[in-house]
Amino acid sequence: MIPQWLIEQKRDGFALSEEDLRSFIKGFASGTIPDYQMAALAMAIYFKGMTDTEVMVLTDAMMRSGDLISFDGWNRPTADKHSTGGIGDKLSLMIAPLAASVGLAVPMISGRGLGITGGTLDKLESIPGYNTRLTTEAFKQVIETVGCSIIGQTERLAPADKKLYALRDVTGTVPSIPLITASIMSKKGAEGAETLIFDIKCGRAAFMRSIEQARLLAESLSRVGRALNRKTAALITDMDQPLGRSIGNAVEVTEAVETLKGKGPADTRELTLELTALMTVVTGLHSSVEIARGELAQRLDDGQALDVFRKMVIAQGGDPRFIDDPTALPQPGHRQWVTAPSSGYVADVDALAIGRVVLQLGGGRTKTDDTIDYAAGIEALVQQGDYVEKGEPLMCLLAKSPSQTEALLPLASSSITLSPEKPPARKLILETLD
Repeated sequence: MIPQWLIEQKRDGFALSEEDLRSFIKGFASGTIPDYQMAALAMAIYFKGMTDTEVMVLTDAMMRSGDLISFDGWNRPTADKHSTGGIGDKLSLMIAPLAASVGLAVPMISGRGLGITGGTLDKLESIPGYNTRLTTEAFKQVIETVGCSIIGQTERLAPADKKLYALRDVTGTVPSIPLITASIMSKKGAEGAETLIFDIKCGRAAFMRSIEQARLLAESLSRVGRALNRKTAALITDMDQPLGRSIGNAVEVTEAVETLKGKGPADTRELTLELTALMTVVTGLHSSVEIARGELAQRLDDGQALDVFRKMVIAQGGDPRFIDDPTALPQPGHRQWVTAPSSGYVADVDALAIGRVVLQLGGGRTKTDDTIDYAAGIEALVQQGDYVEKGEPLMCLLAKSPSQTEALLPLASSSITLSPEKPPARKLILETLD
């Protein structure tokens, strides 16, 4: 196998053989094929695409580049949820313990945020002491005793994907459906869950801007999932506007806890219930989404899901005091209110602009080695349909110093559109794909 010949073959629009593709990924993972050749192949894939067979082979090769976690013989069904990422998306923090509270085992491998898109690991690492770097053995032990565990990708879990993702991020090849599919499914395949539920975000602050692109990605993930003998289903959900009223890291943990206490914003609760219900139905734990939704709502309202979350935090070294006292989480040095320039209904909240504000406040990263300010972000954010009087708050900016918030007031204010007429209700779930 001559690497440059494969690059030329894909550049010219031809399919790669299984043997050549596996050899290329094996060489890249071991270091015998340099980064620049992998980057060239990724760019060729970005422009020329891949067949379903190629995507499956690429996924399997990356999955098998490291360890495979097995839950064979467990008496609980195993399931996981993956989101393509968005603004205010803290759903994993509720879905994992909620699903575990009704009898599922949830092995969840999550990622960090980059750019305006938040990361589950960054949120969890705002909890003092919480360890996202468990060994495979410790990961399985927490799942066995608690019911769920959320960690980051280990060095031995799909290492070819970890190397390739870093290249894609700096070579402009992230928004490629074959590469996105192989990246997600190689990790999910390696983590061993039998059922996979996908939350495909769609809108101006998502990787998939159009419903057509979101649908193509959902279908690609499902095809590869079936080829890996996994049960799959997907929701395409709105990401034109943020999810919830808190955007950042520590503030999103606080909002997740409120949701686990049976409170929290209505949109956050709704998607938590819908995605978890879909998960329990696909695993066979519940016979219908309606039945599942009712039992899961009870688990939020009676504290059972919160109890699982508390146990997971403790099992992974975290200090659980923040569950009862949010000030135990990192706190900002300065708070700045953004007020309404006129009275009216909130007609729109621009998720892209909100994400950019949080990034510049220090709550995100533009490079993988940037340091995050866990306390930075936005809280008390208005939502579509809210009514505000002139001078009333639209949101509160959280940062280390007044200079950071002052510079971002115009962008924050312009992210909210007010109207004299009440807008139609937001549609959170755009499509369901079984």
